[in-house]
Amino acid sequence: MMPSTREPGHDLLTMADGAVRAMEGLLADAVAKLRGRLTVGGRVVARLFDREQRATHGLAWLATYVEALRQLAAYADRISATDQLGEIEELIIRIGFGEYLAQIFGGIPMNQGEIARLSDMGLTRNDVSGRMTAFVEALIASGNTALRRARLVELLRAHHDCTPGTPGLDDTLESIRDEMRRFTVSEVVQQAQRWDLTDSYISPDVIVHMTELRVFGLTIPEEYLGMGLGKQGMCVAAEELSRGYLGVGSLAMGSEIAADLVLHHGTEQQRRRWLTKIARGQVLASVAFAESDSGSDLASVRTRAVLSGDSYSISGSKIWVAHAAGADLLLLLVRTNPNDESHRGLSILLAEKSRADDKRQFSVPGLSGIETPVIGYRGLKQYEVTFDGFQVPASGLIGGVEGTGFTQ
Repeated sequence: MMPSTREPGHDLLTMADGAVRAMEGLLADAVAKLRGRLTVGGRVVARLFDREQRATHGLAWLATYVEALRQLAAYADRISATDQLGEIEELIIRIGFGEYLAQIFGGIPMNQGEIARLSDMGLTRNDVSGRMTAFVEALIASGNTALRRARLVELLRAHHDCTPGTPGLDDTLESIRDEMRRFTVSEVVQQAQRWDLTDSYISPDVIVHMTELRVFGLTIPEEYLGMGLGKQGMCVAAEELSRGYLGVGSLAMGSEIAADLVLHHGTEQQRRRWLTKIARGQVLASVAFAESDSGSDLASVRTRAVLSGDSYSISGSKIWVAHAAGADLLLLLVRTNPNDESHRGLSILLAEKSRADDKRQFSVPGLSGIETPVIGYRGLKQYEVTFDGFQVPASGLIGGVEGTGFTQ
């Protein structure tokens, strides 16, 4: 057994809070530098913004890292106040701070081949060194070390049957976690191996029970028959469901994305039509955004939607559409303005379809799909979906206004 790596908790809280303040200052510096490069007369100029895409992308990542550190420090303060700051919690906090701070100053990996550096955002060596405080330097040097990682793994292995450490959740979220875990143990784990080995769909009875547990309506407001919880509720549920089988946890996310888009961007008529059905599990949704030639660059999708009368005619194809055959609703990111090849020509459509049966996977005119074999992510089935004159009513345009799909 490795020796404990614990250090006085008070020192950790002081360093964490100090590091957060330093990073908030660094983020403010970066925002100010970029604002000077993107604005004229106090207004953002689109041409300048497009020119500085790498820097603005990096700024978004920096802001995300700073928020992560802010929340990690808040977590430390919260559990320390209730005397729950144990060795596991301290290791997670120290390793998290050490790694995120090191990436901020050394380069944030936005993808496999693109690194966000502070110099990209206009920060000079003096700007950066002024934010490398003693707290920041100490956390980088002593946070994500081999000794701490090994000790954390040792402790995690000793707690493999439960969530190690203190999550710091309230009673409602703890109740959801316990309920989802019981369901996972009793109904998911027993079938997971069969689903994976036979590449089979998740059993319908499991989906029915998920509906009874109100998984699909966790974040939908109560006026639409949901539970009205925040995103933490869905995170907790998805974590516990995925513990038993990744596909079960992911099943809830398609409907979560659909509900979120309709709730925040849809018309009231769209909210009334779809949210109640999603909350009740009467409608399972799937997201169809990515394309083979664009990947995750959603601004460059090519699938077209041409409005004729009171319906759109869709042509093109989408890849990695999970549960496409078994879904009742497809969220389509399409180009409704063929003359605008930028992100401003995109819209999102709510496309209703029939659910697959044993005889036919896709029984809708103008819609076909080919299953894409995957490893480790089964139970939903992934498809490449082709649209050839597939019809979507004009009322399915989220928000009722074209050209807002990328923003949505």
